[in-house]
Amino acid sequence: MLSYKYAKSIDQGSNLGEQLNPIDARRSRAISAFDLKHDFVASFVLKLPFTNIFRVKNRLTADWRVSGTIRFASGFPVILYDNSDNSLLGTLGNGANNYLLDTPQYTPEPLRLNTNGRNGRVAFDTTLFSAEHLGQLGNSRRRMFYGPGIENFDATVGKRLAVGEGRSLELRLEAFNLFNHAQFYGPAAVNGQIEDPNFGRIVSAAHRVACR
Repeated sequence: MLSYKYAKSIDQGSNLGEQLNPIDARRSRAISAFDLKHDFVASFVLKLPFTNIFRVKNRLTADWRVSGTIRFASGFPVILYDNSDNSLLGTLGNGANNYLLDTPQYTPEPLRLNTNGRNGRVAFDTTLFSAEHLGQLGNSRRRMFYGPGIENFDATVGKRLAVGEGRSLELRLEAFNLFNHAQFYGPAAVNGQIEDPNFGRIVSAAHRVACR
């Protein structure tokens, strides 16, 4: 079974902590924090030919199946903010979600996006962003581009073995994130605070491999 979704969500605030521009509300319009533009999922079930390979057909070799799910998805938007409060609007507040009104000053040039968290390079051209001018909000949108995406493989091998009338035993081996591929996804994977020394760097990953 295959599924593909293309979507785009735009809002003026994706949570209660994202403040609305009090001067021009239209400037708060940006990609939603939860926007996932591309999402492809494939699930499959295949019967394993153990009876043909071993040339023996019995309860142990018959009816083995492998199934799994493959997912490729684009990343979530990167959140940009400037906590210097150079705008003098007093939006610094307490906690990250309370100073997302102030954004950096952006020089409109190609961002040179890098969604590969393994190469050690910054996720975008950080030289294009600087602190907002005193008394003004930065011209950067709250969210302008997307971070690293999702590439995940889950698989299961198993069979059902009858052990009596009305009873069966299921043999099953499951693996999640089969290839132990680090998932550099979501805005939290990229630091968008320009005062931070790791600004623009992919600093964390959610990766897990499990078998049972």
